[in-house]
Amino acid sequence: MDDHDCGVEATLGVIGGKWKARVLHHLENGTKRFGELRRLVRGATPQVLTAQLRELEHDGLVHREVYPHVPPKVEYSLTPFGRTVSPILKTMCRWGAHNASRIKDAKTAGRKKARPT
Repeated sequence: MDDHDCGVEATLGVIGGKWKARVLHHLENGTKRFGELRRLVRGATPQVLTAQLRELEHDGLVHREVYPHVPPKVEYSLTPFGRTVSPILKTMCRWGAHNASRIKDAKTAGRKKARPT
């Protein structure tokens, strides 16, 4: 099978990257405002988080609701299509939890090998 025909490539094209899966994971628990997502997705700058949310919205996974208040109120939630990603994210969570120590050990061993002697 050609790599371009593989569903993994299509999936990663939509949820791949450092922040998108984290955003989707937090939205599984319900609607969030931008400030809430900033606190939950630690490490992402506001600009990067905004860009990731826009891409997820463009791809149809996230809905952005703007309320005409002063100050403006914006909420993000998963669309029905976005909810279809939940089983993938749950599997990733289980795999990561099950293998956390192995992953940590491998990263530590890799750093030790990379140090000059």
